[in-house]
Amino acid sequence: MSDGCGAPAQGTPLPASVDPGKEIVLQGKVTANGTPVDGAFVRLLDSTGEFTAEVVSSKEGDFRFFAAPGDWTVRALHRTGNGSAQVSAAGPGLHAVSISVR
Repeated sequence: MSDGCGAPAQGTPLPASVDPGKEIVLQGKVTANGTPVDGAFVRLLDSTGEFTAEVVSSKEGDFRFFAAPGDWTVRALHRTGNGSAQVSAAGPGLHAVSISVR
């Protein structure tokens, strides 16, 4: 199921065809005061601050992006607040990202 913008459903397990040993996967959770945030717009920005992609967090606050090597900013925007995290992904693997909105 998608969120209406063509993004895959968030919070689902990695598809069997995805090998985190060969791909860069940025995934994590959006929270507010320790509680998962549903419906946050989660944006992926490159090292220059340019918009690259956007997904909507799942009911459990989960999100996921597939990215190229580099430095990234992941920003969450929600009616309860905003937050961001920096991620440096030099190579393949699962890169955990936690964002707290305030």
